[in-house]
Amino acid sequence: MNVKIKKLTQNATLPTYGTEYSAGADLYNSGSSVTVEPHATSVIHTGIAMEIPNGYVGLIFARSGLATKRGLAPANKVGVIDSDYRGEIMVALHNHTDSPTTVEEGERVAQLAIVPFLKADFTVSDELSDTTRGSGGFGSTGTK
Repeated sequence: MNVKIKKLTQNATLPTYGTEYSAGADLYNSGSSVTVEPHATSVIHTGIAMEIPNGYVGLIFARSGLATKRGLAPANKVGVIDSDYRGEIMVALHNHTDSPTTVEEGERVAQLAIVPFLKADFTVSDELSDTTRGSGGFGSTGTK
């Protein structure tokens, strides 16, 4: 799949895949170093915009190493980039630790997966089909 990308800053880095079989492409900090204070959120600029094809969505996920080793992960858990968005891709990183953490210029900050989606037509109904689970939620299926 070809995805058009526009570099908005001269030092922007195009997304890259870490391995041949990586599902997520790494996104990079194109701005200056940013220190994310403890339990706070900072917006990281990637310096790129993209044209995600219709019928697809860009999903921004945490980089596992950044999240587990340094406590930095997207504030909204999963970012959503709709196919009609043409602005800069930015990542809101939240610091889950008690110490300030600095994100350097050129550092990988998140990963982007481009996936197909189905658009639903929502219809009001007085009845829903029965299932074994029914309306059980939040732990209703047990813990083991």
